[in-house]
Amino acid sequence: MAKLEVDAPWVSVDPVGEALHLLRMTGIFYCRTEVSAPWALEMPPFGDCLSFHVVTSGGCWLRVGDAPPLQLSAGDLALVPHGRGHLLLSSPPAGQTGRAGRVDLLPQEHLNAHYSILRHGGGGETSTLVCAVVSFDGPAAHQLVRLLPPVIHATGSDPRTSGWIGATLALLTSEVSDLRPGGEAVTTRLADILVIQAIRSWIDSDDPRARAGWLGALSDPLIGRAIAAIHREPSRTWTVASLARVAAMSRSSFAARFTRLVGEPALQYVTRWRMHVALARLEQGQTTVRELAGQSGYGSEAAFSRAFKRMVGVAPGSVRGGRDPSAGRY
Repeated sequence: MAKLEVDAPWVSVDPVGEALHLLRMTGIFYCRTEVSAPWALEMPPFGDCLSFHVVTSGGCWLRVGDAPPLQLSAGDLALVPHGRGHLLLSSPPAGQTGRAGRVDLLPQEHLNAHYSILRHGGGGETSTLVCAVVSFDGPAAHQLVRLLPPVIHATGSDPRTSGWIGATLALLTSEVSDLRPGGEAVTTRLADILVIQAIRSWIDSDDPRARAGWLGALSDPLIGRAIAAIHREPSRTWTVASLARVAAMSRSSFAARFTRLVGEPALQYVTRWRMHVALARLEQGQTTVRELAGQSGYGSEAAFSRAFKRMVGVAPGSVRGGRDPSAGRY
């Protein structure tokens, strides 16, 4: 039997870690929230963004849609992806009185364009939170965020997460308790770290959604290498044979295993990923359709445009410089 040669530059020792590295996060707004019972805050929908809340002292309740309310204590954090509106409350929703104030309409002390201090409530028991709205850019991020559950809750009392929550939260609590020069910069960066850590803990959890499709396949020691290689250079002329070499597998075994784990054939995934990358670049106005055709591995603009419309549902020219509302996140 012939020895399989691994295409060494494309071998990734940690494909899941590499996927997280590709998450480009942009903080839209951060808020140090000081509240006193009774209080209720409404977080309105924010498009495709992700909201998160870190409780540094006290506690609160989180209500997302019709799901059961979630109690958050000091040392907990909650991520609410998919841009969903939600409520933060000082007491369980059943016992809450009064109308919730929309956080974006309440008076705040703005330290800069992206950071504020919100003080709100009735003067009773106090709680402190760091709240934020962030967005993710790039095809890897959009693919991953689509898979996230309605809420990710990480608690400092869970042995699986207490270590990283405790260490990062201790630094965050120190910053929000005593604002010093540059404190907002430190706070926002620590908050960003907590978001990535929370997503990583979810990937490592028993949630079946974290084991589905390409994300679950990333954890496979063989197929994960091939997916990481596709993500790193989508324009390369990939074939089943070359991807099989990356995975150190025979062509037939690789093809069958890839389809079983990912849910589609390898070359179809290559095309889909190329279109994710192209859509992101078109939305950002970074390049022309002609340039994208070459960057995506197509010999002509017409061939690229046909593939793009087949995958995305609209012509590439219609989303250049701004997303076409009819173009879905496929």
